[in-house]
Amino acid sequence: MEQQDNEMAVNPLPPVIAALFLVIIGIEVTFFLGNHGMIGGPQAVGWRLAAVQKYAFSGEILDWMIATGRWPAEHMIRFLSYPFVHGGFGHALIAGVILLAMGKMVGDLFGSLATLVIFLASAVGGALAYGLILDDPLPLLGAFPAVYGLIGAYTFILWVSLGSIGANQVNAFRLIALLMAIQLVFGLLFDTSNDWLADLAGFGTGFLLSFVVSPGGWARVRARIRRG
Repeated sequence: MEQQDNEMAVNPLPPVIAALFLVIIGIEVTFFLGNHGMIGGPQAVGWRLAAVQKYAFSGEILDWMIATGRWPAEHMIRFLSYPFVHGGFGHALIAGVILLAMGKMVGDLFGSLATLVIFLASAVGGALAYGLILDDPLPLLGAFPAVYGLIGAYTFILWVSLGSIGANQVNAFRLIALLMAIQLVFGLLFDTSNDWLADLAGFGTGFLLSFVVSPGGWARVRARIRRG
């Protein structure tokens, strides 16, 4: 009994979530140290800008690839690399905190591999929506579309849980509704970018993909939730 209590007290993060968080924060620490002249020499001041130019997702580049039928690896990688490049440390930290919270809850039920698949697929889904629906010259960067995918997976868990007890499953979508409302208010007040669409697409990707990648699908997740 004591051993079980100790295991519950430790409650470790899924390894994939810890790894993603460390990569995101590690990159930001590198940019910080370089910007303050602690590593990399004078050229390190431009590391963030260089990373944005090389690894952020660009709707204009997507349009070019579609128009020319050319899909070079140096641009295709942007679908998966942009979540690891942020506009600043605060941007990365907020995304990282949500990643830890959502990743913990999703990873414990879905497992590390399925959680990683949701994170990456949601990043791709968010980028496609941003590039195909909008005509925005600004690059898409940051982990929020991928993290919103984990929120979508968490919403799936709530949705199944509420259904198993006969409750109103619409309540599972309160979190995403609240987050979208906050983004709308910030957009109206501060004229922020259109990346909310990528976030919403990431959420939808994560929610729908959960039907496929959750262990055993709907029945297995519902059974595990019932067992507590």
